[in-house]
Amino acid sequence: MSAIQKNVESASESYSSTFTKGDLVLPPAKKYLVLTCMDARIDPAQAFGIELGDAHVIRNAGASAVDALRSIVISEQLLGTNEIVLVKHTGCGMLTFKNEDAYGVVEKNLGSQAVEELNKIKLDFLPFPQLEKAVEEDVKFLQQSKLVPDSVAISGWVYEVETGKTRRVV
Repeated sequence: MSAIQKNVESASESYSSTFTKGDLVLPPAKKYLVLTCMDARIDPAQAFGIELGDAHVIRNAGASAVDALRSIVISEQLLGTNEIVLVKHTGCGMLTFKNEDAYGVVEKNLGSQAVEELNKIKLDFLPFPQLEKAVEEDVKFLQQSKLVPDSVAISGWVYEVETGKTRRVV
């Protein structure tokens, strides 16, 4: 067992020994979802005031609305959420490369067959060159999607990893 796996096991023992929230209902109590980046420097619960059971938290590279759409539809249509808070962040790795760069790294590290697989599925790593513009574009994508009802409130934010502050963009 790796050190990480041992840590998971130990943390689980500690957490479960005082856990009292097993009776929370499946749908999020406050009926909203937060879409944010998978960056390890972001603690969504602490940074955005989310208590256990309040909201769905969807995380992916760059807080991509396109990448999260499946989860967003499930959250809204099956579990009753009616608001989306989209939060990208400063210092995001998605600002640092283009698709060609990612394909090149994959080829270097995993070989030509891996790149063939990327090409076959037409994988877009969804990088972006401008942070605020990417927030605006993702909010617009969600607002224009037929999979997101007009009644769903959507806002776009930037979390500053340097300060811990979150500011509204749209």
